[in-house]
Amino acid sequence: MQPGTTRGNGRNVVVVGTQWGDEGKGKIVDWMTDHAEGVVRFQGGHNAGHTLVINGRKTALQLIPSGVMREGVACYIGNGVVVDPVHLLSEIERLEAIGVDVRSRLFISESCPLILPFHVELDRAREAHREQSAGGKIGTTGKGIGPAYEDKVARRALRVMDLKSPARFGAKLRDLVELHNAELTVALGAKALDAAPMIDAALRAAEQIKPLMADVGYRLFNAHQKGANLLFEGAQGTLLDIDHGTYPFVTSSNCVAGNAAAGSGLGPGLLHYVLGITKAYTTRVGGGPFPTELPIDAAGTVGHHLSTVGQERGTVTGRARRCGWLDAAALKRSIIINGISGLCITKLDVLDGLAEIKVGTGYRLGGKTLDVLPLDAEEIAACEPVYETLPGWTETTAGLTNWEQLPANARRYLERVQALIGAPIDMVSTGPDRVHTILLRHPFRA
Repeated sequence: MQPGTTRGNGRNVVVVGTQWGDEGKGKIVDWMTDHAEGVVRFQGGHNAGHTLVINGRKTALQLIPSGVMREGVACYIGNGVVVDPVHLLSEIERLEAIGVDVRSRLFISESCPLILPFHVELDRAREAHREQSAGGKIGTTGKGIGPAYEDKVARRALRVMDLKSPARFGAKLRDLVELHNAELTVALGAKALDAAPMIDAALRAAEQIKPLMADVGYRLFNAHQKGANLLFEGAQGTLLDIDHGTYPFVTSSNCVAGNAAAGSGLGPGLLHYVLGITKAYTTRVGGGPFPTELPIDAAGTVGHHLSTVGQERGTVTGRARRCGWLDAAALKRSIIINGISGLCITKLDVLDGLAEIKVGTGYRLGGKTLDVLPLDAEEIAACEPVYETLPGWTETTAGLTNWEQLPANARRYLERVQALIGAPIDMVSTGPDRVHTILLRHPFRA
C-alpha cells in the first residue's frame, strides 16, 4: 500500500486534556495501553507531568510517553515536542533504576527542536522581568519551553538531527548564544552565557541519544498499516493551547487533538477517536482567568476540600493548584475545538462527602448570558459564573469499577454533566491506580 492512503488495520486514539491541564491523562493513557502497541507524545516538553500509580507505586513522567510503564509498548516522541537532551537522559536513567526497559522501545523524531540552557535562562529572566512589570507573571514552569518554540518558529532552532554533526551543532549553538546573550544582558539585566560548556554537555548526551533517533512519522504509518493500535498522548490542556486557550496565560504549543497529526507526522485521516479527559471539578496552575475558582486556604470550605482531598499540587512544579467547580461552559468550548468523541471524568471520588455540588452552566457578562467560554481572556476574567446545584452523596466512590456501584446522586451528577456538554461520558476514574476505572465504552472498540 502506498504512503498517503488511509486504509489500515490499526485503530488510533488521541487523548487530550479539556481543562487547564492536570486532568489525569497519564493514568488513562497507561490504562489504555493494554490495547495499544505504541504511545506517541506530539507536543510540549518536560513541563508536562503525568503521574502514574501502578500496584500502589507512584511514578512521575515528564517527557517520556506514559506507555513506557507497559511492557512491550513502543514509545514515540514526535516532532512537535521540544526536547531537553540532558533531562531526557536523566528521566531514562531514573526509569531504568526501577527496572523499566526504555531504550529498546523509545523513538525520538530527528525533527524535535532542542531545549538548551540559554532557553532556560531566557525563560526565567523574562518571568522575573514580567513579575516586576505591570503585566505580572504568566506562570511559566521556567523549563525553557517557550523560548525553544520561539527559535523553532524563527527557523533558527537546533534540532535533534543536529546532534549527529558536532561541527554543525557547535557553530549553530554559538550563533544562538550570541543572539540570546544580547537580550539577556541588555533587555533583562542578566549575565551573559558561555557557549562552550553547553556544547560539551549536549554532545556528551548525543552519544546516548543517537541510537534513539527515528523517522517517527514513517514508523507510525508503517505500524498502523501492520495493524498496530496507536495512542496519542496530549500534554497540558485545551484551555492552555497557544491559539485556543486563555491567551497570554497559555503554554507555547498546540494542545488540541488536531495537533496530533502535525506533531507526529501521521495524517489526520488516521486518527479515529478523540478522548477528552476532565476532572469532576476544575483546577488551574499559574496565572490567568478562572471563572469558577474557589478559595482554597480556609479549612472546612469546598475549595480546601478539593485541594487537600484531591492532592492538588503540580507534578512538575509542586505548586498548589487553584480549584473550583466544574465549568461546563468551558468544557463545551473544548469539546468543540477537539471534536471530542467521548469523555473520561477523573477524580470523581474527590467529590465524595460534599452535601451539594455546583456546576457552572454559563456566565453573565455585560448584561448578556453566555453558554460557552469567551475567547478573550479579559472578558473571561469579567465573567460571573451561573451555577446549577445538585445534591451530593455521602457514600464512597473510591476504587469502584462498575457504573451500577456508584451512588445514585453520583450517577445523576455525571448524567447532568453529560447533558450540559453534549458529549458522551465513556469512562469514569475513581482513584489513581490504573484499575480504579469504570468503562462504559472503550475508545479502541467504539
